[in-house]
Amino acid sequence: MTLSELESHLWESANILRGPVDAADFKTFIFPLLFFKRVSDVHDEEREAALAEFSGDDEAASFSENYRFQIPEGCHWRDVRQVATNVGQALQTAMRGIEQANPHTLYGIFGDAHWSNKDRLSDSLLRDLIEHFSRIDLGNKAAQSDILGQSYEYLIKKFADATNKKAGEFYTPRSVVKLMVNILDPREGESIYDPTCGTGGMLLEAIHHVRETQGDVRKLWGRLFGQEKNLTTAAIARMNLYLHGAEDFQIVRGDTLRTPAFYSGDNLATFDCVIANPPFSLEKWGEEVWSSDPYGRNFAGMPPDKSGDYAFVQHMLKSMAAGTGRMAVVLPHGALFRMGKEGAIRKKILGMDLLEAVIGLGPNLFYGTGLAACILVFRQQKPKDRKNKVLIVDASKEFKIGRAQNELLPEHVERIHGWVRYFQDVEGIARVVTLDEIAANDHNLNIPRYVEPKVTSEVLTVEDAMNHLRESVEAAFAAEERLVSLLNKEELLTK
Repeated sequence: MTLSELESHLWESANILRGPVDAADFKTFIFPLLFFKRVSDVHDEEREAALAEFSGDDEAASFSENYRFQIPEGCHWRDVRQVATNVGQALQTAMRGIEQANPHTLYGIFGDAHWSNKDRLSDSLLRDLIEHFSRIDLGNKAAQSDILGQSYEYLIKKFADATNKKAGEFYTPRSVVKLMVNILDPREGESIYDPTCGTGGMLLEAIHHVRETQGDVRKLWGRLFGQEKNLTTAAIARMNLYLHGAEDFQIVRGDTLRTPAFYSGDNLATFDCVIANPPFSLEKWGEEVWSSDPYGRNFAGMPPDKSGDYAFVQHMLKSMAAGTGRMAVVLPHGALFRMGKEGAIRKKILGMDLLEAVIGLGPNLFYGTGLAACILVFRQQKPKDRKNKVLIVDASKEFKIGRAQNELLPEHVERIHGWVRYFQDVEGIARVVTLDEIAANDHNLNIPRYVEPKVTSEVLTVEDAMNHLRESVEAAFAAEERLVSLLNKEELLTK
């Protein structure tokens, strides 16, 4: 099966749900079904291989070590396919059975969808959906993990497009993710952490990056970590990683700011690469916990109660490994210049000389907000020639205008990454600024303070301006004459 064929078939499953189920909830039902079918088909392949290896010995072929995941009796896809009534209950029972049989890997992976709600999911609708998925083989032979993973990512983006404003909480445009990962440049054997991981896109892009740079992705297994507050989204992230072939990772459901999932002794765990797109200016982010945070994450000060931007920044800074740690975070532009508590935190962090680059992005790149965002890049140990300096980049013109959403194209990503990598002045685009200059500006990082737009050398004479005006007037008169002519023809026709 080709990628386009698989994508088309999977998207058609959403059309079966359309009507009884809101577009925002498609992912809640489609992804668990897709994963259930995948696990069942791979299990069948593994059983065939085991029977061949043990010369048809059914008992030997049934040993658990022959299978990546265990499927209890009565919990296979074909068992549910045979059910005619109370199909939702049969689905729920099968999924819970698989989770319980694989407590260390698949706990809670199918989410909390209400399959037995017949007002939304009638027996006939679920049977149609199950038959639709039954028409394709999702085993490894027919749909290898890279193809299935890409189609899964396609679905995630399609669902994001369908819901737009609601998508920001679980999906970051992949071009933005690629830019951030390219800047951090993760390597085989390094640990990678996303404290607001959504559907796992940043961890997946890190895997892709290591593969593209000829690294051994197997050396990332056991070194990928993510936390996500939303149960359904956390489950989707885990399915996403499994379907892309990842073998050992930790995605934990929970509130990162209130109850961080990863720690070492009395301290937060630290990682080589820390990367995130946290919710912008989150209200009720957990100020009541941070006033006496046991992990010391308020080291630069307490963020305001109505904006958690610098709570996430301080959590991520605390999570960087000594020496090798680097970090990239997406923030709203206001985090660069807002004063008060945030200004004081910014001053303290700048004084630690961890900030390496500020990148201003174009508008309407992210779901849920038309506002432009920025990326802040931090490094525990900056190269000697970058100490006490920050690269300020105005990349606000780097995007392709889209109908609903603007887009960073590969050439935009490459250009922005080049400016950051070379860390040099580029007229009208990038400037290396000293910490002293930033301090003189009250630690304000607003990009226009440091990067002035490039002035064009073209100067119009009065004669040129008059010629342009004359041409415009003539074009306007010609257009008016054509319009009058068309209206006269229309009037004659109606008579």
